[in-house]
Amino acid sequence: MVAPVVDAEYLKQIEKARRDLRAFISFKNCAPIMLRLAWHDAGTYDTKTNTGGPNGSIRSEEEYMHGANNGLKIAIDFCEEVKAKYPKITYADLYQLSGVVAVEVTGGPTIDFVPGRKDSLISPREGRLPDAKQGVKHLRDVFYRMGLNDKDIVALSGGHTLGKAHPERSGFAGPWTEEPLKFDNSYFVEMLKGETEGLLKLPTDKALLEDPEFRHYVELYAKV
Repeated sequence: MVAPVVDAEYLKQIEKARRDLRAFISFKNCAPIMLRLAWHDAGTYDTKTNTGGPNGSIRSEEEYMHGANNGLKIAIDFCEEVKAKYPKITYADLYQLSGVVAVEVTGGPTIDFVPGRKDSLISPREGRLPDAKQGVKHLRDVFYRMGLNDKDIVALSGGHTLGKAHPERSGFAGPWTEEPLKFDNSYFVEMLKGETEGLLKLPTDKALLEDPEFRHYVELYAKV
């Protein structure tokens, strides 16, 4: 599909949608799943083939039924309420805007949002998102495919500061931090503490401490 025309009316709808998302996410306390939606729509990107997100394709049943996307139909349906009010906005922009707002309303930084993403309903093959049961090599294979580097991998892992894992969605249970609705650097601080009763550390989280390059960035972000 073609990219949207980002004119004055489009930007106006973006700002109104941002306002509505801020109120909605705050009221529903749904920031974690909205951030997860943004990430999972974007995280299928492949630099070599220029396929995958962020392109809104996660709204297709074929893709939201992928194992890694268990539970995300909830967030997709939340976004439909906003999309109905602001039809000019592409799903690709809306999902990423939802993630931006999720970070902001939970205490994270205000993020400049640049719209203009085009929609697609072509779902990438299943398996492009990280497998939480794997380790260092897997993380690099998946994220390097997206064009990211080691610093980016660690920074994105910090998104686990929000929310918790649900057994019916991922096979894991529990939050990563003591305040799972607060966006800060607690994820990195907790990682360096080691095992803490009641808090989760996935194999992919632990992998960040096993590799010297990854660990360097964990230690750096824990001091921020």
